[in-house]
Amino acid sequence: MKADYLRAKHEAGKRYADYTATGTEQQQGDWNTIYDQTSLTEAQTALLGSFTRKINVIVVSGIWCGDCVQQGPLIQRIADGAPQAIDLRWVDRDEHMDLQEQVRINAGNRVPVAIFCAEDYEFVSWFGDKTLTRYRAMAAKNLGGACPMPGAPVPQDEINATLAEWLEHFERAHLLLRLSGRLRQKHGD
Repeated sequence: MKADYLRAKHEAGKRYADYTATGTEQQQGDWNTIYDQTSLTEAQTALLGSFTRKINVIVVSGIWCGDCVQQGPLIQRIADGAPQAIDLRWVDRDEHMDLQEQVRINAGNRVPVAIFCAEDYEFVSWFGDKTLTRYRAMAAKNLGGACPMPGAPVPQDEINATLAEWLEHFERAHLLLRLSGRLRQKHGD
């Protein structure tokens, strides 16, 4: 993915409040319930506060998607913990199918998918559609291909573990950018 393309997608993306406002009242409530149930630990807050490189993040999502409802608010909580470094935007999968097709998983249009970019929109990495914690929870419940229903209760330990796993991907992207020879030369550090 080229930097100009990713810049355009990022600029076309919505901030969290604007993105969730595209949903029905029930969908907005489902997203807000998980967001309100989520918090960062002191260690996670300190880690995010240490981020010095800007990370532009595009999340391909569906406001209707159960996995997005259960993980999207966690991704937003991480971004809220590092406003100095993370510029997070949300794009609807169906409205940005050209982007979705570039991040297909197992030949499927899975969401959510987070695309991590450098400050100049150079591609860094992408991750989705579920963390290992989410896959384990789904396997334990049904071992099927079913998507969780939006609004279904999520155990707090599952939220905490999923949040930690998403944070690892943000930290990985930040460290990749922080240690980048190209960016270290640019910033003189």
